[in-house]
Amino acid sequence: MIRWRGRRGRRDAEHGLGLRLTVATAALVLIAVPFTVLLVFVKTSFGPLTEIDEGAAWDLHAYAIGNPGFARLMELVSDVFAPLTWRIAVGAAVAWLVWRRAYHLALWAVTTITVGGLLGLALKVIVARARPSLPDPVAIAPGASFPSGHTVNAVLGTGILLLLVLPLVRERGRVLAWALAVLIPLAVGFSRIALGVHWFSDVVGGLVFGVAVVAATAAAFETWRRHDVGRRPAQPLREGVGPETKREIAPEGGRIARRP
Repeated sequence: MIRWRGRRGRRDAEHGLGLRLTVATAALVLIAVPFTVLLVFVKTSFGPLTEIDEGAAWDLHAYAIGNPGFARLMELVSDVFAPLTWRIAVGAAVAWLVWRRAYHLALWAVTTITVGGLLGLALKVIVARARPSLPDPVAIAPGASFPSGHTVNAVLGTGILLLLVLPLVRERGRVLAWALAVLIPLAVGFSRIALGVHWFSDVVGGLVFGVAVVAATAAAFETWRRHDVGRRPAQPLREGVGPETKREIAPEGGRIARRP
């Protein structure tokens, strides 16, 4: 009887894991489909999308030219939250995780920021889209346009830090963390359009692509910790990745984690 229950428990666990993997795969497909459609529209210069891109570019450019303070603010947002900022921030988080011996979380963070960044650069080369060419530009950026590298890295950086922080904070902290993780990439993307160095669709592509990368690596990590390590199922959107390691990664020996 005990053996039968054990076999049944394993079958239930495997069935549950398979179902969760199917749901996770479906979610990733739902993210990948709109990005693929957007990519096709960009490559074929789809008329309605081109109108939206050009309209946003010209309107924001005119506003930036007429409002130097707005242009400086956009430059500040773009510079403060540049890709290098996120590489440094994630690098610091990885160093902390390694010091606290949370090696698997460190590997996940490094993989996400590295793979996402390299794939984003590869897409730029493959798509080879020209940046906006506007009179009296308020900013100039080198390289191809799609997707927006600033936006991709902002999503990767905030996504990684969000999923690392979620296990350490309580409900209000989670709300704040989520708000920052959403608002910062949106602000960065808006600044790139306002500065005239990206099209609207470049930013949308960067947002969707960044979310897809973080979702894919988080799903892979969650699958590993459940199947190979035998951890309990977690809810990454609420608990982050590796919630069981919160005592190890929390400052001051896990004091945050022990709060009621």
